[in-house]
Amino acid sequence: MTRVGWLDCSSGASGDMVLGALLGAGVPLAVLREAVELVVPEPVTLDEEPVSRGGFAATRCRVHVADSSTHRTWADVRTILDTSTLHEPVRALAIAIFTRLAEAEAEVHGVSPDEVHFHEVGALDAIADVVGAAAGFVHLGLDRLVCAPVALGGGTVQAAHGRIPVPVPAVVELLRGHPSYGGPLDRELTTPTGAAILTTVADAWGPQPAMVVESIGLGAGKADPPGHANVLRLLAGASESSPQAGGALVIESNVDDLDPRLWPAVLAALLEAGASDAWLTPILMKKGRPAHTLHVLVAAGSADAVRREVFRQTSTIGVREQTFAKHALDRSFTEVTVDGHRIAVKLAHLDGELMNVQPEYEDVAAAARATGRPVKDVLAAAIAASRGA
Repeated sequence: MTRVGWLDCSSGASGDMVLGALLGAGVPLAVLREAVELVVPEPVTLDEEPVSRGGFAATRCRVHVADSSTHRTWADVRTILDTSTLHEPVRALAIAIFTRLAEAEAEVHGVSPDEVHFHEVGALDAIADVVGAAAGFVHLGLDRLVCAPVALGGGTVQAAHGRIPVPVPAVVELLRGHPSYGGPLDRELTTPTGAAILTTVADAWGPQPAMVVESIGLGAGKADPPGHANVLRLLAGASESSPQAGGALVIESNVDDLDPRLWPAVLAALLEAGASDAWLTPILMKKGRPAHTLHVLVAAGSADAVRREVFRQTSTIGVREQTFAKHALDRSFTEVTVDGHRIAVKLAHLDGELMNVQPEYEDVAAAARATGRPVKDVLAAAIAASRGA
């Protein structure tokens, strides 16, 4: 039996909606409060309130903060998280969410992530949203979380530099490669904080998976537009199947007329679109023509987006597909430090036993360049640190 969750994002998502959904699904308010209190440098309180949205009973999580004139960059927020006494899985997830947010804002504004000024995202209430969400999802202990396509809204919204169209640029960047759609209301439904949380915690995208629903959380948004239930719905329960087994597709196509120099960009685009893996096999076609078979491994919920990207990025006019049972080790993420440089590490477990350790190569290479050490030495040091050697 495995723990499964599904997020219904037909009314979008924001930080407070995520917190309300977690509370409604059974996460105690004390869990969120404790995590937030360990992080925020100024007074912040969280309250739980039953409300009605579109005729449905929902939970509103109110984040109360005092006025603050402090402007925070991602570097500032990272320091706050790094120096806190948060439980490590909560800290790692909160850092992952904020990292996605910083990288999206940096892309939009043309600056480095450390220079990003988060405006309202850097305020105390958004730090509370991210840390509270991280604590809530860790407490739920889901083995798999599926997210439905995200409603974005429409119209315009007032931002720090004037009115901008909805979805705002950071939301568009965060949801690149993930399913979303405009409407159903002419207002902002998904915020950057909400999009960053969704795209970090979701394992797959699509309709509700087969599951026995045990708890239901409806997280209320601040607004209560007439005729529309402004809620984020979280279903949590159990599934008989392994979270990694079944539902995996391999999409394939033989391509003989694509400039070989384009293949690295094609593979990168497919991974960004949601593929689990993508690779090439050299083949020889009829009349002695050299070609490649493109193979793409993808979860069923992301197949449409990836299939579309195959047609966009290559010259193929058709693909074939097979369904496979996929069995993967449980995964978690941590960080180690080598010569003062942070390196992200993926850990793989089987029945609680550590099986494999894989440092992020780009982080390893960057540390090697900065220290002048060979890449192989930095990689070995990162692996040893990850295993506690």
